[in-house]
Amino acid sequence: MNFSSWPPLLVVDVEGNGATPPDLVEVAALPVRDGRPDTGTAGAWLTRPKKPVTPFAARIHGLTNERLATAPGWEEISGQVHALLDGAWICAHHAHVDYRVLRAHLPQWQPAGVLDTLRLAKAVHPGLPKYSLDALLAHVRPDLTQAPAVGRHRATYDAYATAQLLLALAAHFETWGQLVAAAVPPGMPGAPEPETDPTLW
Repeated sequence: MNFSSWPPLLVVDVEGNGATPPDLVEVAALPVRDGRPDTGTAGAWLTRPKKPVTPFAARIHGLTNERLATAPGWEEISGQVHALLDGAWICAHHAHVDYRVLRAHLPQWQPAGVLDTLRLAKAVHPGLPKYSLDALLAHVRPDLTQAPAVGRHRATYDAYATAQLLLALAAHFETWGQLVAAAVPPGMPGAPEPETDPTLW
């Protein structure tokens, strides 16, 4: 895989307050450049949700209402998030979830395309018993020695882990086009157009 041929790409992860639909409490966006995560230009934001964090969500990611009480509201940081993501491809694990939440919070934003490491892993490693992020990290064993110290289920850690997983899986493809064909879910931005039979018209 020639990583220099990749368009601008950010691996994203979001954490929510546990409500339906969710309010965001954390967003991370990690650029991938020349085949490695570029932590120097990554974006990471905590944000105070309009509705309280549920006890279940707080147990998962550790972000309590007390911790977020002094964080900026979404309207204070949405412009920064939009500016970083604008015009780029994004990648996430189970990407439709992150894409749907981000689109709900950034209605004017549309990524160039969406890669899903869950879909990609099923193409590269068919037949695994599980395709959760934890299961794939255990199976693929990407290098996480430089991952943020906050741990799993925090956006910065999960974005870094997903980026390393993406790069390990992408090594199985020769071209960006092949990667896109395997990793973009149907109906998502960037999905290849289905081939049609040629006609006289």
